[in-house]
Amino acid sequence: MDIEKAKDIIVEFIKEKTREAGVKGAVVGISGGIDSALTAYLTVEALGKENVLGIHMPELNLTPAEDVLDATEVAERLGIEFKTIDISEILSGFMNTIPESSETNSHANGNLKARIRMCTLYYYANMMSRMVMGTGNKTEILLGYFTKYGDGGVDIEPIGDLYKTEVREMSKLVGIPEEIITKAPSARLWADQTDEDELGITYELVDRFLALLLEGETPQVAQNTLGLSSEQRDSVVKRINVNLHKQRSAAIAELRSLR
Repeated sequence: MDIEKAKDIIVEFIKEKTREAGVKGAVVGISGGIDSALTAYLTVEALGKENVLGIHMPELNLTPAEDVLDATEVAERLGIEFKTIDISEILSGFMNTIPESSETNSHANGNLKARIRMCTLYYYANMMSRMVMGTGNKTEILLGYFTKYGDGGVDIEPIGDLYKTEVREMSKLVGIPEEIITKAPSARLWADQTDEDELGITYELVDRFLALLLEGETPQVAQNTLGLSSEQRDSVVKRINVNLHKQRSAAIAELRSLR
């Protein structure tokens, strides 16, 4: 891929979609990771720094200090308005209200955190008449590796057609700090969580596997081509299949036959 040309297309996409929506500004959740950093950089190039609000939403005792520092550095480099909102009290309020809630349910609690962050972004977007920029990449979208109505709840996905490895390449092009580019990707939904550990495969390999599938190769051929284990192959294919619903609108029971 011509990464510089891809960058220009994404910048024009952001301009076009905000213009269609009748807004001039955007809200970006800046986690301290590479995807949100790149999205912020591209949004500023498209709309101007005065029209972009960055929001960092850490959780006390879970979000590493380096994420707070990296998110702050991105905002300072871009010169955008920036807010840090600790979601701990919102999370505690929810947990205290729901009798069945438990600290041991990492999956439900992790998704809740993502949805709290989505609500926060939209609160500011509504107040300011702006769009919420998604920060999901193509790899995550194809795998369904995101929270439905959480980080998947956005207005547009500017980097949604870039594989994770291409996100890294474009991040180098636009000048994102090296420590952010090389940081182990993590959604920070629970302690010691990293994307690649959870996926059981590196982004470099999963990107190549997904590309082969999209080119029409079977999972077995893709596995053999890349030298993957059967466990890695099955894990990726299963994740794709069980998460297809995340890429579609909610299903509606058809009643045309009754009319």
